[in-house]
Amino acid sequence: MWVRGGSWVIDSGPAPGFTGKAGAYHSRGGFIAERSFRQSDRIRVNERIRAREIRVIDEEGGQLGVMQPFEAMKLARERGLDLVEISPTADPPVCKITDYGKYLYQANKKAHEQRKSSRGSQLKEVKFRPATAEHDYQVRKNQIIRFLGEGHKVRAMIFHRGREMAHQEVGRAKMNRLLMEIGDQGQIETMPRMEGNVLVALLAPKKGVAVAKPTGQPASSAQQSQ
Repeated sequence: MWVRGGSWVIDSGPAPGFTGKAGAYHSRGGFIAERSFRQSDRIRVNERIRAREIRVIDEEGGQLGVMQPFEAMKLARERGLDLVEISPTADPPVCKITDYGKYLYQANKKAHEQRKSSRGSQLKEVKFRPATAEHDYQVRKNQIIRFLGEGHKVRAMIFHRGREMAHQEVGRAKMNRLLMEIGDQGQIETMPRMEGNVLVALLAPKKGVAVAKPTGQPASSAQQSQ
């Protein structure tokens, strides 16, 4: 039993293009049956396309013009492919002649990578003092390098207390040194500025640049304040 045009049809053999896996029908010059992919419920393909006219592009992205869906399906079937609605809100809707299984796989993969990227990127904070000792400075600098290498943004912060506010140039000199020494590993997204008693700079990973591994003691041993 297989689906055609929204109706159940009894047939003695398997549906055209049936792969043998539940919910994994594949059309070659035919139609697409219901699939188990969630995203497929939102994508119209072949006979499920309801628009009177559609704008059609081929597998290479070439424009084939505006036509009725049955004309585009005929072209798709001649090429052993499917007609997939890729932009339903356009006027007229845009459909692509392509392999539906391949299109759905790539769409799911892209969505997964976007979700993974949004989950993975975080804003980290690393704190210094104007009087932070050299050893602790190196540990925290390496911590920033590691965070940048993992794709995170970093908020570098130098806290001033009491009389340190009267000598802000000390903290600014330490910040300038930090930005210079991590220049190859990150980029400055927000230049250093005072926010109350804290000198703050926002750093971001450099796109397309391999980040060097930090040297010295592991960042896990760093103390967040002195």
